[in-house]
Amino acid sequence: MPMQSAIRLVYPPQCLICDALTETDFALCGDCWRDTAFIGGLVCDCCGTPLIGEDTGEREVCDDCIATARPWDRGRATLVYRETGRRLVLSLKHGDRTDLARPAGVWMAQTARDLISDATVIVPVPLHWTRLLQRKYNQAAELAKALGHATGRTVLPDDLVRSARTRPLEGHSRDQRFAALQNAIAPHPKRGAALKGKHVLLIDDVMTSGATFAAATEACRTAGARQIDVLALARVVKDA
Repeated sequence: MPMQSAIRLVYPPQCLICDALTETDFALCGDCWRDTAFIGGLVCDCCGTPLIGEDTGEREVCDDCIATARPWDRGRATLVYRETGRRLVLSLKHGDRTDLARPAGVWMAQTARDLISDATVIVPVPLHWTRLLQRKYNQAAELAKALGHATGRTVLPDDLVRSARTRPLEGHSRDQRFAALQNAIAPHPKRGAALKGKHVLLIDDVMTSGATFAAATEACRTAGARQIDVLALARVVKDA
C-alpha cells in the first residue's frame, strides 16, 4: 500500500484522452466524458445505431438494415464514431494505445448485456497476417480480450482468419466495401471447428457499412455457429 500511494503521487491517474487528472485509472475526465457520444435508449436491433423515439421494448430496425439484409442475428455499438469516440478508436487502431481496450471492454460489456449469455463465446474480426505484422496487434482482438475479462466469457481469438488482404476501405462506397470483403474471411482450418453449435459474439472496433461483420458472420455460419450477434466499439452514424 505505501508503494502504491507513492506511485500515485508521482503518476496520478489521468484522462485517457486529454491527460487531465481523474479520480481513477483508465477513466475519462468530465469534459471528455461529456463529449463522448455513448449510445443508449432506442437503437436498431440489427446494427445498434441510435434511433429517435422511446424504447418500448419492441424490436426496431433502422432504414439501412431494412434496405440491406444482415446475415447476423442482433447488433450493438457502444459509441457514435465522432469526436471523442473517433479519437478513441483511432488511438487504439493506429496509435499503439492498447491500454484503451481495458475501459472500452467494460463499456462494451454494458452495451452487450442483453446479447451475452452463459453459452456465448467472443470472437474478434481477424486481421490479415501481413497487416498484423505491420500493426503488431489486432485491435478487435484486444477489445475481445477486454470484453472477455469484463464478462467472464470465453474468447476464441484465432478461430477466424483473414484469407485475403483487402485495401483500406475508408472512402469506399457501400457496394465497394461488400465486394472487397466477399470471401475475405474464413474459419481457421483447424480451430474454426470450435465454433460449431456456439452462440458467437463477433467483435470489431468500428461498424460502417457492416460489410466486415457480414463477411465474418458468413465465416461463422460456414463453421456451424448456431447464433451470431455483433458488437462494435463505435458505429458510424449518418449526420453524426
